[in-house]
Amino acid sequence: MKATKPILTPHDPEYAERVRESFERQGAMKLIGATLAKVAPGEVEIYLPYREDLTQQHGFVHAGIVTTIVDNACGFAAYSLMPADASVLSIEFKVNLLAPAKGDGFIARGEVIKPGRTITVCNGEVYAPGEDNKLIATMTATVIMLQGRSGIPQG
Repeated sequence: MKATKPILTPHDPEYAERVRESFERQGAMKLIGATLAKVAPGEVEIYLPYREDLTQQHGFVHAGIVTTIVDNACGFAAYSLMPADASVLSIEFKVNLLAPAKGDGFIARGEVIKPGRTITVCNGEVYAPGEDNKLIATMTATVIMLQGRSGIPQG
């Protein structure tokens, strides 16, 4: 029997703008050239074009870069459901690298599978779009919502 998807309702009606603003503040995403492709309640997609300077010795995009974009997709998917005064941090993830990251670009999709008051669990996938839409990696991620913590800015 297939599990039913939870109904995902953002606490903040301005969630999409808040996600976009937070994403734009990430120096790491700018550094690697990643862009936000989709924002929906509990779902985010990030696009990364292929760049030779992001590869490992065999010419594939490095596993660390692949992990970075899917971690962000999962984190922002969770963040999209949180209150306006919240921040989000990853606290655990597991990545399965299923195929070499080769292609003209990559889509990382994060999706909330279990929202919670403090802890949210997400699934992530990275694809190389094209003829076969090849699945490159999967992730299961756990993120925490932070509110009112000194030293951790909102967003």
